[in-house]
Amino acid sequence: METTEKDILRGGQFLVKETKCEDVFTPEDFSEEQKMMKDAVMEFNEREIIAHKPRFEAKDYALTEEVMRKAGELGFLGVAVPEAYSGLGMGFVSTCLTCDYISSGTGSFSTAFGAHTGIGTMPITLYGTEEQKQKYVPKLATGEWFGAYCLTEPGAGSDANSGKTTAELSADGKSYKINGQKMWISNAGFCSLMIVFARIEDDKNITGFIVEYDKDNPNGITLGEEEHKLGIRASSTRQVFFNDTVVPVENMLAGRGEGFKIAMNALNVGRIKLAAACLDSQRRILTTAVQYANERKQFKTPISEFGAIKVKLAEMAASAYAGESATYRAAKNIEDRIAIREASGNTHQEAELKGVEEYAIECSILKVAVSEDVQNCADEGIQIFGGMGFSEETPMEAAWRDARIARIYEGTNEINRMLSVGMLVKKAMKGHVDLLGPAQAVQEELMGIPSFDTPDYSELFSEEKEMIKKLKKTFLMVAGGAVQKYGPQLEDHQQLLIAAADILIEIYMAESAILRTEKNAKRFGEEAQSAQIAMAKLYLYHAVDIVEEKGKESIISFAEGDEQRMMLMGLKRFTKYANYPDIVDLRKEVAEKVKAENKYCF
Repeated sequence: METTEKDILRGGQFLVKETKCEDVFTPEDFSEEQKMMKDAVMEFNEREIIAHKPRFEAKDYALTEEVMRKAGELGFLGVAVPEAYSGLGMGFVSTCLTCDYISSGTGSFSTAFGAHTGIGTMPITLYGTEEQKQKYVPKLATGEWFGAYCLTEPGAGSDANSGKTTAELSADGKSYKINGQKMWISNAGFCSLMIVFARIEDDKNITGFIVEYDKDNPNGITLGEEEHKLGIRASSTRQVFFNDTVVPVENMLAGRGEGFKIAMNALNVGRIKLAAACLDSQRRILTTAVQYANERKQFKTPISEFGAIKVKLAEMAASAYAGESATYRAAKNIEDRIAIREASGNTHQEAELKGVEEYAIECSILKVAVSEDVQNCADEGIQIFGGMGFSEETPMEAAWRDARIARIYEGTNEINRMLSVGMLVKKAMKGHVDLLGPAQAVQEELMGIPSFDTPDYSELFSEEKEMIKKLKKTFLMVAGGAVQKYGPQLEDHQQLLIAAADILIEIYMAESAILRTEKNAKRFGEEAQSAQIAMAKLYLYHAVDIVEEKGKESIISFAEGDEQRMMLMGLKRFTKYANYPDIVDLRKEVAEKVKAENKYCF
């Protein structure tokens, strides 16, 4: 079936348009080629990474580099790279899948892999000239060279455009001299190429450069010592100093002052890949936890029999399941959008850029949701192991430490929360997503008399889908009210933006889990999907709670008097189930399934 422009939702439109379950891609839709790729990556992860876990934890940087070379030899570093540049030229879903299953052995390798294949290589494939791509991308795709990405500076973190590193054109106009300092540079210790951002004269925006690095001929580049970090211990992270580093003019990436745009778009791709990189970690943490819980006896009973442990297992599973559902849903949307653009005559380069940019909102949502879920999952993993979980002898403490960085890099979760809502409002202003019409319809509904009919909810997920619609109305009511009150000044009200973002995130994640399960229940039968149905309902129940809390927090902070009362009544109406699910039963069903299979089995 050809995907046409009109079938596929634009980024952010999930909020105002209904998505049919048939239209979402799920992990159960992987092609034979994708399943083979997944098996190959999992086998590599077991053999090359998990088997050597203690060496990674002991800061064996050389091992990280060695395993990266092996990944290059097997083609894993070039999955997203077009075949013309020695890559495998696979689609966006396969890129995410590789990232997903290669990242769970240790955060050290995951970071090296992500920094190299994403922000280390992508800026050249997306923005490079043909000469730049021919010269550099094959070396990066095969692992002959490794890439690093030099954006952050001591004074420039979230405010990426405020960097002080300078690039000065030589008198003969043939090269630039780069001077400055970068910090937290992943792969710095073994890279041969850096994407470096610097400012030319008093330009408003920074400019990107491709800078080669040869240890034997450092060209004014010196590296700081390896940083000692809470987690990702064998990931090489150093400061990089540039002292009159000479870079030929033809190594400028895109145009002068385009660096900020490159940085932002490279991060969009990085965000969804970071979400993917946290998925198998969650599966693995849950599997390790349930195996321990099935073996560990207290009061002559395996602890997996206790309700308190079942709660944890069920919630861990539901979060992992929702994260998978949402990540692959968005990945396929991006892949389809790229295909549409290529079919309409865009180059692969333009198509990929625009395809990812289109779903920047979803990329930010996923980055926040999945990075927080993997941290909670690891935290509960430690708890299930009890005292042993706190010991370096079991894998949980390393998982917890490694998970912590995911909420910081690729833009902190606070920045991504504000971005997701900010980008949505901008899209609405440009007319790409009609928020105004639906927001007005919600206002009118609030003024009208509510219907007291009891709908027929006998069909699977009919009430849950109704709840999702109501949660969307909540977002439109809250965001609409805030935009009306503050207009363009809304971005100064960060607490409000963050609360609205939490509503947006929960809607996307819960809807994704429900649509995936509905699609699979139609295919494989409800009986075969009963635990998945329970997870989708469980996730939605928590989502409704969060939406209610954040909605209330927002309304009472920007509305007053009659408007406030009306909105709070609307919130009550929009977050009320006709039939509340039995949460204890749902958790029990999920936990029993995981316990019986002795692993994450969905």
